[in-house]
Amino acid sequence: MVREPTSQFRERLTRFIRDARMTMKQAQDWYRALLIALVSVAVLTILGPLGSSALSLWPRLGYWFVGMVGGTVIGVIVVTYLRDRIGWADRPILTGLIAAAILTGPVSLLVWATGSIAFNDDVFELQALGLDIVPVFTVSWCMCAINLLAQRQPVETHTHPADPAAPRFLERLPPKLCGAELWAVEAEDHYLRLHTSQGTDLVLMRLSDAIIELDGIEGAQTHRSWWIARKAVHAAELINGRAILSLADGTIVPVSRTYVRALRAEGWFDQK
Repeated sequence: MVREPTSQFRERLTRFIRDARMTMKQAQDWYRALLIALVSVAVLTILGPLGSSALSLWPRLGYWFVGMVGGTVIGVIVVTYLRDRIGWADRPILTGLIAAAILTGPVSLLVWATGSIAFNDDVFELQALGLDIVPVFTVSWCMCAINLLAQRQPVETHTHPADPAAPRFLERLPPKLCGAELWAVEAEDHYLRLHTSQGTDLVLMRLSDAIIELDGIEGAQTHRSWWIARKAVHAAELINGRAILSLADGTIVPVSRTYVRALRAEGWFDQK
């Protein structure tokens, strides 16, 4: 029997723990979204909008439960996909509009089928499907907006200065980077590329979650896909309003207009 090398086993165990942490964070997003959906079901059942007041209590409750909870399940999947690709922390309105547009098709079919059963004695009329599109888009947009605002973390451009306790994020460094100085974190799809004094590697995590765990290292988010440690800045220039930061290895870190003013106020472009 061939035993797995200790280093490989340790790396596999570390990756398993990272994946578990991500799963817990995703589960929190699901629970929050379902809670919002259930509150919406209660409110809409009481108010009885869009003609649902014609139904008795339990059919009305069932109608809104299927529509809102079913739509939320589809919505969370779509918003999660878009959030990791568009950067919803910077563009919540755009993310919400795109998500609502994508949701309108499948959710309209769900509402149409449920409404046909509840209102029309199981008679499925295609004409009714067209009438559902505008209300479904409106409700989908509202639900996406509520969920995005509920998930959104306060924008904290600069983490706190160095703390005696090691930041939690450093526990996520792969074995080959242990002991390295963390320079920058770059988002690549579902992964983060870690730029360090000992090279680069990938970890499975969202940038928004990483920034929270980086508390204790003085640094800043410079772009929807980048965070950089302040002491890792090798060169900082501000030319005609265009900000440029670079690392010791020559890597250029982009700085979007969203963060230029805050970085300027903190003196990042006066330090080099």
